[in-house]
Amino acid sequence: MSKQVILVTGASSGFGLMTAQSLAQAGHTVYASMRETEGRNAPQVAAIAAWAAEQKADLRTVELDVQSEASAQAGVAAVIADTGRLDVVVHNAGHMVFGPAEAFMPDQYIQQYDVNVMGAQRVNRAALPHLRGQGRGLLVWVGSSSTRGGTPPFLAPYFAAKAAMDALAVSYSTELALWGIETTIMVPGAFTKGTNHFAHAGAPADKDRVAEYEAGPYAGIADRALKGLAGLEPADADPSEVARQIVRVIDMPFGKRPFRVHVDPSQDGAEVVNAVADRMRREMYRNIGLEALLSPRLKG
Repeated sequence: MSKQVILVTGASSGFGLMTAQSLAQAGHTVYASMRETEGRNAPQVAAIAAWAAEQKADLRTVELDVQSEASAQAGVAAVIADTGRLDVVVHNAGHMVFGPAEAFMPDQYIQQYDVNVMGAQRVNRAALPHLRGQGRGLLVWVGSSSTRGGTPPFLAPYFAAKAAMDALAVSYSTELALWGIETTIMVPGAFTKGTNHFAHAGAPADKDRVAEYEAGPYAGIADRALKGLAGLEPADADPSEVARQIVRVIDMPFGKRPFRVHVDPSQDGAEVVNAVADRMRREMYRNIGLEALLSPRLKG
């Protein structure tokens, strides 16, 4: 295993923090990025520094707000200034919301897309010139089984944004392959315990519309959806398995990394649907004479 310099976005908690810590323990130089490192997240920065010292792991923090182009550029530049290179970007930053689709204001949808889709685009525009210049790299996208698996109600803005991010990752994969940049899409299922996704989920701004749903034929449906999701999840479901799988992928040799990895204890069907969709994509590239774009190629 070669030591790599890795940037993980949205790494103050949840999958991002688990992944950053696991990668550092595996011997990599890891930058856990987050916003407000000198404000709201200052205690987390201190906690990460203490953990890194205790574990003798090379885990660092860097200021990076994926909703700011200037911050994304500055964050990536800081990593490269520190280490002279950047090998892997883990697109993890995201935020969940829960409630009737109609009750979310359009600006709330925009905010979901801004974090989950445009956030990744800002980081890519900052990092890809460097990765393309060195002729080698890896993008790991932390997606969601909701993009193609079972989609319970009341998560529409989050599901829509994750679906858009997945589409972006798929398109980027072939547009970067000839630059020597690999793509892996991690597909976690609905982990209702062990992360703060559901606990910190945002709510619709239009409370009157929410009340209409709760007083009408959808009374109790939200609770049933959440309990149903929790009921599908095996008792031993471990969200840190997502981090372990990311470590496994990053430690694999160039050209051997899988395009998708599903970590879905509830088995909501995404793996089945993605297998068909990804096969049809490969066939289409062959049919139009661009099969070479399906595999990353090193320069030289």
